[in-house]
Amino acid sequence: MIELRPYESLGGENHGWLDAKHHFSFANYRDPNRTNWGALRVWNDDTIAPNTGFPPHPHRDMEIITYVREGAITHEDNLGNRGRTEAGDVQVMSAGSGVTHSEYNREGVTTKIFQIWIIPSESGGQPSWGAKPFPKGDRSGRFVTLASGVTGDTDALPIRTDARVLGATLKAGETAEYAIGAERRAYVVPAAGSVRIGEVTAQARDGVAIAGLEAFTVTALEDSEIVMVDAV
Repeated sequence: MIELRPYESLGGENHGWLDAKHHFSFANYRDPNRTNWGALRVWNDDTIAPNTGFPPHPHRDMEIITYVREGAITHEDNLGNRGRTEAGDVQVMSAGSGVTHSEYNREGVTTKIFQIWIIPSESGGQPSWGAKPFPKGDRSGRFVTLASGVTGDTDALPIRTDARVLGATLKAGETAEYAIGAERRAYVVPAAGSVRIGEVTAQARDGVAIAGLEAFTVTALEDSEIVMVDAV
């Protein structure tokens, strides 16, 4: 199964400082057919105005991955962590037994992020935060694991769930194959460009839900930047 979820079909709300689009039910957006995709619970496409952001608020029992598409995001939490994550890089927060954090765009330009929430394999545990640069050149022509709870993914940021977050940059005409296994699910979003997966063509910020396949191939129709979640 390969299902296209066009950007225009997403839920969301424009708050002025924040223009948020939701691939799955979130906040005031409710769609019983789009509550999650396996353990993938949230994929928000957020555009944050300069010098604004999310004030301190709590979370628990969720793996929260932030992929910065443009600009930068500055994180602070009640554990004493503070960091600035730039475009193309990734931060992860394991909310565990509970954490309070803020995420601000302290730049003079608009920041655009994908915020991805994945349900953890177990509840509780000590909350944690981390960030890491992932140069786009290292992802040229192939998928690179950015965050993972799968054994053996030692170069990725750790998350506490049986899932991977991956990125790839493909030139027009290039392909990248991914062996997922029929028991798992993938959700693919081009951050930029356009791609073809099977008979489905996805434009920038469309979602593609994939299930029941041992493997699939992504073909770039133009220079593209791709983000994907592989989860149970």
